[in-house]
Amino acid sequence: MTTTALVVDDEVDLCRLMQITLTKMGIKSDVAYTLSQARTFWQDNDYDFCLTDLKLPDGSGLELVKEISNSSNIPIAVITAHGSMDLAIEALKLGAFDFVNKPLELPRLRQLVENAIKVIHQDNEVHAAPECSPEQKMLDSRLIGNSAVMHPLKNTILKLARSQAPVFLSGASGTGKEVVARLIHDLSPRRDGSFVPVNCGAIPSELMESEFFGHKKGSFTGAVADKQGLFQQANGGTLFLDEVADLPLAMQVKLLRAIQEKTVRAIGDTKEVPVDIRILSATHKDLSQLVQDGAFRQDLYYRINVIELKLPTLNTRRDDIPVLADHFLAMIADDWQLESPPSLTIEACERLQRHNFAGNVRELRNLLERAVTLAETSYIDVSHLGLPDIEPELVNTQEQNHSSAIDSSELLARSVENQIDVQSKKNSEQTIQSGNNTTAQVKQRPTNLHPYRTNTNHYPSMVQHSSASNNSSSTNVANTYDEESLLASTAQQETSKDISGLQELFDGQLPSQGLEHYLQEQEKQLIITALKQTGWNKTQAAELLGTTFRSLRYRMKKLEISEDAFD
Repeated sequence: MTTTALVVDDEVDLCRLMQITLTKMGIKSDVAYTLSQARTFWQDNDYDFCLTDLKLPDGSGLELVKEISNSSNIPIAVITAHGSMDLAIEALKLGAFDFVNKPLELPRLRQLVENAIKVIHQDNEVHAAPECSPEQKMLDSRLIGNSAVMHPLKNTILKLARSQAPVFLSGASGTGKEVVARLIHDLSPRRDGSFVPVNCGAIPSELMESEFFGHKKGSFTGAVADKQGLFQQANGGTLFLDEVADLPLAMQVKLLRAIQEKTVRAIGDTKEVPVDIRILSATHKDLSQLVQDGAFRQDLYYRINVIELKLPTLNTRRDDIPVLADHFLAMIADDWQLESPPSLTIEACERLQRHNFAGNVRELRNLLERAVTLAETSYIDVSHLGLPDIEPELVNTQEQNHSSAIDSSELLARSVENQIDVQSKKNSEQTIQSGNNTTAQVKQRPTNLHPYRTNTNHYPSMVQHSSASNNSSSTNVANTYDEESLLASTAQQETSKDISGLQELFDGQLPSQGLEHYLQEQEKQLIITALKQTGWNKTQAAELLGTTFRSLRYRMKKLEISEDAFD
């Protein structure tokens, strides 16, 4: 079946030239010189693609682009004069397939038409497929996940693959920007060409021009042979600029011209060489903010950000984590030549779904590689993941002779009874009679406040006193033990505010603010008392509480306990 095209331009000679070129390529074409004629041709005939100028006598070619894009999937390319790049970018955003600059170069026109024909054939194959097209199968096999955010993302990728417009991929590190870029290339008419990825932040600034545009032999010291640049390598394919925000300003100017004119000149060469490439770019930084800060050129930003595609984080697609984990485990088994792919236990899978993935999909794969290494069998359990506990629980590491573990609520209740006893003794004493009584009170507190331990280590900071204090009056004792007395009174004041609530509990009444709040308050008092007893030494306090330093630090952060608040 003969391919047909509609050519729209007000220049008669240019229309004739394009019509002759299309005829030589075996394409039948109709010519319209105004917007109204183009609309009439479009309504009366069926065309495979369209070429239109942006400036027409009775209107703008953007109107025709919008009408055709909204009513069909026919590729439509725009012809723009020098200085009309902003209009060309606007046309691409409205759905144009590609654009070509004036004065018209026949090789560039032929390349554009060939790409349009590839899109037409690709669309015909999709419509002829009975159920799932090859493109959809490729998309599902390489972009894993069926969560709610993934369906519109996959549909958008299929649409972007048909276009030749520059695409800017934004998203956090590890979300799969290069995977999506490769998919757009492999699904596009350029899939037979090269996909050339480059990390802009990994190239030294003094070598950047040579890497991008190439150089001629002898053009500078060390140039012992001609070298093709990345633009020439990607000719007929796709150039992926990863971390484009790291480009220095001097290079941004040269890159802007290469993208706009689609020509490059190697270092030491005297002529420019046309290149047919599609630009895809990505960064994890906020490029618009960098433009406002003057760290990135605004004109280059609008050239590469014709269409922006935002990639979701892994935390927004937790339903995909089990499928992703199975996919990565199969890949690891294949790469490491394992007999059978490892599998996650139910508990490990649930733990992964509760984890906060700051590194997104990349972090998930690295985590699974570590787990496969540590696992002794083909089953990966929670312990092999090496993830921090969500809510670490205090465990008794000191009492190994006890055969049964004491429940944490019983521990708290036991400490509450001890605190009530201490408070009642304090209320019954009218004055401190001697320094011996004071010392006894200071020494009694650790045993009452730490039921996790069978014996209590007394630290010198809590029991140091001078020998002269034993024979002095109660007033002198108070002065001598000023630090210890203040510490004891502070600890009692911290617990006294909860005594009324505790007394209610032992009178058979439930805590007024609920069990969770009640337990947290008691736990907070235990930790504060242990910290004060050890002079805010967290390692020693963790020993007193029978827990680990890591668990104590977590609970201090959770309960908002800081030394500054008690100075």
